[in-house]
Amino acid sequence: MLSAKLKYTLLAAGLTLGGSVSGANAASYCADGKTVTFAGIDWESGALITEVMKAILSKGYGCKVDAIPGNSVTLEQATANNDVQIFAEEWIGRSDVWNNAAAAGKVTSVGKTFVGASEGWFVPEYLVKGDPSRGVKPLAPDLKSVSQLSDPKIAALFKDPEEPSKGRFLNCPSGWTCEGVNTAKLEAYKLTGAYVNFRPGTGTALDAAISSAYLQGEPVLFYYWSPTAVMGKFKLIKLEEPAYNEACWKDLTSASGKREAGCAFPAVEVAYGVNSTFAKEAPEIIEILEKATFPLEEVNASLAYMVDQKADAVAAASQFLKTKGAVWGAWVSTDAKAKIEASLK
Repeated sequence: MLSAKLKYTLLAAGLTLGGSVSGANAASYCADGKTVTFAGIDWESGALITEVMKAILSKGYGCKVDAIPGNSVTLEQATANNDVQIFAEEWIGRSDVWNNAAAAGKVTSVGKTFVGASEGWFVPEYLVKGDPSRGVKPLAPDLKSVSQLSDPKIAALFKDPEEPSKGRFLNCPSGWTCEGVNTAKLEAYKLTGAYVNFRPGTGTALDAAISSAYLQGEPVLFYYWSPTAVMGKFKLIKLEEPAYNEACWKDLTSASGKREAGCAFPAVEVAYGVNSTFAKEAPEIIEILEKATFPLEEVNASLAYMVDQKADAVAAASQFLKTKGAVWGAWVSTDAKAKIEASLK
């Protein structure tokens, strides 16, 4: 039983006895005129999740929201500086900038954005197994490991159009954390003499290069990850690498690493990266983020929707909110859920 004094205190604060304290606190934080600024992540899943969470905070809790565009390293630093409050898809442990900011207490990770993701170096399945339905023959039936990429016959399959004496490895765009890791791996696997380290200008350009090669049945070697539309739409084979170990990974991700040996990516931990000062000022928003785990299959479905319907992240987020209320409704208060649903009509 609540005491009469506590009941009065709650009512004076504008709360109903059946309402959500966290919902009121979220409104209070935002009512001060503060803006919750998100990292304007430009890869598909990050952009989608950012737009969903922006909509939840703005429509459900009356928050003023914004996003700052930039590459991941710049946005991670902006989060450490509190110019950005929320980095919606932070791959924990992959960036010196983030690791250093976390060690200094400037940023922290909250919840799990999604679970079950993976990443690595891929080739199309038809390169190894062929695709009789398209008349594509298996050009590398024995290919299964990164260690085989140094074979001149294998490298020749991925011939770079601008430097045909080398193969082409499709890396992440410059500025993405994964670009630095992949570059270090190329050095560690002694592949820099055999492959051009090609960095597309954007995530969209990377997807276009992969899709174009796949649809034409051509060999292509690239880094990729899930959840993504590409992983959902195409049959791919992940090349084997030496097992992950902490010493190897530290060497690959450090600017001063010796690059003497490569290894697989570690198990994926993806969380909401937030500024530590913001986390203390808005614990109620942190509470929402702690609950907001996107089912991986739903993210893949939304990303496929984006590709098939030529929809941007804002439209895909709206579609997710309209059709997946059973998922996101568990993250928010009853009042906020009703407001968000009303805004979608």
